[in-house]
Amino acid sequence: MVDQDSYRSPARTYLERLALGTRSLSDRRQLLGMAEQDLSFEQVHAELGGGRVVQDDPASASVLRRLELAYGSQPLAPPEVLTSDRSGRVCLKTMPPISRTPLAPQPWTTSPFKRIAKGIQLRRGTRQRRQRKRSGPEAPSQPRWQMVGSIRRWTLVILTLAQSAMAAWYMSTVLPYQGARLLEVVELVLFALLFCWVSSGFWTALMGFFQLLKGRDRYSISASAAGDEPIGEEARTAIVMPICNEDVKRVFAGLKATYESVQRTGYGDRFEFHVLSDTYDPDLAVEENHAWLRLCREVGGFGRIFYRRRQRRVKRKSGNIDDFCRRFGARYRYMVVLDADSVMSGSCLKRLVQLMEANPDAGIIQSAPMAAGGTNLYARMQQFATRVYGPLFTAGLHFWQLGESHYWGHNAIIRVEPFMYYCSLAPLPGKGSLSGEILSHDFVEAALMRRAGWGVWIAYDLPGSYEEMPPNLLDELQRDRRWCQGNIMNFRLFLVRGMHPVHRAVFLTGVMSYLSAPLWFLFLALSTTLLALHTMTTPQYFTEPMQLFPSWPEWHPGRAVALFSTTMTLLFLPKILSVLLICIKGARDYGGSARVVLSMIIESLVSMLLAPVRMLFHTRFVLMALLGIEVKWKSPDRESSDTPWREAARRHGGQTLLGIAWTLFVLWLDPLFLLWLWPIVGALMLSIPVSVMTSKVGLGLGARRIRMFLIPEEARTPRELRSTRHNVRFAQRRPPAPGFIESVVNPIDNALACAMGVARHGHSEAIESSRQAQVRHALVGGPEGLSNKDRLLLLDDPVMLSRLHYQVWGRSDRYPAWLEAAYADQPEPWFS
Repeated sequence: MVDQDSYRSPARTYLERLALGTRSLSDRRQLLGMAEQDLSFEQVHAELGGGRVVQDDPASASVLRRLELAYGSQPLAPPEVLTSDRSGRVCLKTMPPISRTPLAPQPWTTSPFKRIAKGIQLRRGTRQRRQRKRSGPEAPSQPRWQMVGSIRRWTLVILTLAQSAMAAWYMSTVLPYQGARLLEVVELVLFALLFCWVSSGFWTALMGFFQLLKGRDRYSISASAAGDEPIGEEARTAIVMPICNEDVKRVFAGLKATYESVQRTGYGDRFEFHVLSDTYDPDLAVEENHAWLRLCREVGGFGRIFYRRRQRRVKRKSGNIDDFCRRFGARYRYMVVLDADSVMSGSCLKRLVQLMEANPDAGIIQSAPMAAGGTNLYARMQQFATRVYGPLFTAGLHFWQLGESHYWGHNAIIRVEPFMYYCSLAPLPGKGSLSGEILSHDFVEAALMRRAGWGVWIAYDLPGSYEEMPPNLLDELQRDRRWCQGNIMNFRLFLVRGMHPVHRAVFLTGVMSYLSAPLWFLFLALSTTLLALHTMTTPQYFTEPMQLFPSWPEWHPGRAVALFSTTMTLLFLPKILSVLLICIKGARDYGGSARVVLSMIIESLVSMLLAPVRMLFHTRFVLMALLGIEVKWKSPDRESSDTPWREAARRHGGQTLLGIAWTLFVLWLDPLFLLWLWPIVGALMLSIPVSVMTSKVGLGLGARRIRMFLIPEEARTPRELRSTRHNVRFAQRRPPAPGFIESVVNPIDNALACAMGVARHGHSEAIESSRQAQVRHALVGGPEGLSNKDRLLLLDDPVMLSRLHYQVWGRSDRYPAWLEAAYADQPEPWFS
């Protein structure tokens, strides 16, 4: 006689595990009653499936019943969502019906010589013009703002060039030979380029100050829709959020807050939400499945909130959006693109749609997202800077650009039809690091939209758009490396045919935002070289044959001080104007006038300390991009995290040594010159402690307690941000989400994973052979023998996942690794 306490068959253990996850007491008793019977494992699934038997996949028959047992009397999902596929397998429809639209990206001709040759071939008839299968939408007639924008931009060019020319002339009088030597000429050219960069930012901020002080601009996009116009039923809008290996709790917390805010506007039926996942971590992929299902159940979002994880991850974020447009874009008139850390209010989203409806010539309207939610000292200083100084630059950009503006890739609304036809991105031709998939797609998409005739606007005065900042300097630099590579690649499009001059300038400013770092470093190095030459060599007073009068080196310290003071004024006056504007309009939400001024001073000092550090990092990024060193595209860290001392020493150690060596060299040459160079070399020597201390969460929270670096989103936190924080805290208190192993082994988790599998192929010998081989490999090798690619293949295919589940339990005596990995920390189920 077999002792029931010493032996459990796989069927009995399976039913007891299933009973542990069952909500209904009567269902639990029924399962335990089945466990007492001498049933085979195949019979168990047939009983759970209501007598249905699937010969090649017995576990698939019980998927629906396992889900019903787990979720009790409340259905898992509406019947139109929890349904069956063509093969009769239970499936959860996580996406709307497909309505395909072909996307045909136009190949780039980046070389003007190739474009000329192509034009000659077309005229001679030796080359066929590329014809598209369908005609694209035509842009409306061009409004008057284009002429106004041209006048404004020519004004900016004249102001910048005139100011830079005056500064370069004055700089020549500071140099000992007034720019007559080769090294001095090179230094003058570098100075003129860098001063031009500073000057354009100064005039942009200055005009932004006057715009915000005045409070209105008759040509702003926000002035085009005065009232609360109703949104028609045909103006359907998709809210799309591309993600890749993100913090799942934070992603769905922000999405839930945004969804609930949209519902409160009364126009919830005009918006549909799409989470577009490129996640390749199998455990995170499973967590996303559970998070989507939980969100839909909590807010009743089935049929309004959709989720899709791509199997072919091509072209990163832009490819993900392309894939969405190809499959579902025809359903919508507009789409709003969000980042994983984006939160938007319903009123902001509603207003964006109203602005689009009022402006049929607008292709993209970019909101001005406000940074919020940071806890590290660095993140809080950065969000203070973007909140205080950012509006001036954003309003100034709008003043100069009007409808030929930027698109930052998120928190913006896009007109779907022209975007699909004109903005699909082909890879850049050629070989090497500056070819292939376009990384910084947003600037290029804006340029293509404008080339097609639609405007690209910044709604700089529209509230309710939020994002988060990197928590520390090293995480920000990781992001900057990707942006640097992307902006340098984009500059290859500078001479592409049909681009608007403003967007050519955008490509130029994009590359200059990183190229200015090596130019600045070279300028400083040349200054030190000039000092060394004048110190270590004898001056040559007669440099030309038959020269009658000597060339005397002249030093003008007073002029150098005046030039330095002028440059500093251009750099810091926008910050002063920003604080002045806040004090005029009321600084209560910034902690009061005294605190906002003190916060500005501290932030400016820290920025001065970090500027040389960024200079060296950006210089290295530019060189790596030009030398073809690969960029690893990882999702940024969105959690508050301190920088360890060891990591800071590893990343900043070379800069510290350079600062020490530079200081000793200048001391040996001329100690007085160190007075001018000290802000640079001193910052490099302090880079390690500054990087560590600014990353501290404790210092950030302490500054908030004394109302330093305070922003309105902290003083009076919007409902959407409060809801996001509450959702994150609530999610963190839940038990850990199941992972890949649980999706294979656990009866309930496996049922959900099978229902959400997407690779529902037809029957073929090749597919069947591949499935058998993959299941055999997983069974024999165990969970440790599977790569991430293998795990994703199993998650994507409900047939393989169900078969593996059946084999793991049915042959557990031979292959115990799966059950041991799944239940290593859990006791054996025991029901008396």
